[in-house]
Amino acid sequence: MISLKGKNAIVTGATRGIGLEISKVLAENGANVAILDIQLGDGSSIKEVEALGVTCKGYACDVSSPEAVDEVFKQILADFGKVDILVNNAGITRDNLLIRMKQEDFDSVLNVNLRSAFICTKAISSHLMRNRSGRIINMASINGIRCQAGQANYAASKAGIIGLTKSNAMEFAARGVTVNAIAPGFIKTAMTEKLAPEVIAKYKEAIPLKDLGNPRDVANAVAFLASDEAAYITGQVLGVDGGLGA
Repeated sequence: MISLKGKNAIVTGATRGIGLEISKVLAENGANVAILDIQLGDGSSIKEVEALGVTCKGYACDVSSPEAVDEVFKQILADFGKVDILVNNAGITRDNLLIRMKQEDFDSVLNVNLRSAFICTKAISSHLMRNRSGRIINMASINGIRCQAGQANYAASKAGIIGLTKSNAMEFAARGVTVNAIAPGFIKTAMTEKLAPEVIAKYKEAIPLKDLGNPRDVANAVAFLASDEAAYITGQVLGVDGGLGA
């Protein structure tokens, strides 16, 4: 049975969707959670996690800014005392065919999806290595492995996450810090809810398990990789995709 009792986690992009579900599942397993997002909204996400009996604090932060991340991480360490788990979940999409893609749409996706993971990992790495313990979990995607048209920016960012994960795993292993990635497939989110029924049906037909995944499927994988049960796993990409990437 997974237990994260006494552990403190940072989750980026955590006020809704998969990020919020990750925060809740970590909390259900005993971890205190620092929620980061560009905006905290009405604070309901923090209350949802707090209701699970742990400490949860929210921090408004542009995770693609090194200065903003350094400042917020200092505050998190002051508030929580230590950090054990970093989940680099923040991500956006700006899909378009390459010939129509604006430079700013390419740059913004790389900044939020990939640059932020580098910045946040660098900001906490010395702390984790000093403690000779820690878990870093990066959010990749099946579209960083099996790409599709119209996502040059997104696919590049997620393929970059995989490279970052494997490189950092080699760098941090000697200090007891593991680094892994999760590659979700098609997950039921606010974005997929906007798709036409025939599009959803097409996706389901392509998936061996014949259904889209739930945010909790991804969150459960995060909790496992954050746990002691995953202590001998590092540098890996765990697909949560219903067999689509098999």
